[in-house]
Amino acid sequence: MTETRTMILSSAAEAADLRHDVLNGCPWHDVKSMLRDVGLRPTRQRMALGWILFAKGDRHLTAEMLYEEASKAKVPVSLATVYNTLHQFTDVGLLRQVAVDGSKTYFDTNTTSHHHFFVEGDNALVDIPGAEEIVGKMPVAPPGYEIARIDVVVRLRRKGK
Repeated sequence: MTETRTMILSSAAEAADLRHDVLNGCPWHDVKSMLRDVGLRPTRQRMALGWILFAKGDRHLTAEMLYEEASKAKVPVSLATVYNTLHQFTDVGLLRQVAVDGSKTYFDTNTTSHHHFFVEGDNALVDIPGAEEIVGKMPVAPPGYEIARIDVVVRLRRKGK
């Protein structure tokens, strides 16, 4: 079971990387294809939230930010549905979850390997350009484990504050 899940997640991550390069503008039918490619049924709510998430290119959103955008777009979803959908999209590799604080989690539409700046005061998460190697020496995983990924979040604040 775990091996199958790993193969599915690996395939989903590869498909997400490929989609990242192929899709541009993400029309409605592309969202439907994205969902089907990773084994998610394209329900009305998933389609609407997927459109809001992916139509504007690479970006970082919290569940609350997506809920607010959905409300403005007159998409009838609860905050619980937004959370569930974001976690479903993350589980299949369509999104990347980035924890900034114990209380704040962002979801990144760019699923490629990269790191982030967190701008304190603005509560903004920004990709670090050209940060392929921030960690100089990789830690050794304990026996029976492997490193899934390394997330680096560099906190910024305006000078003089």
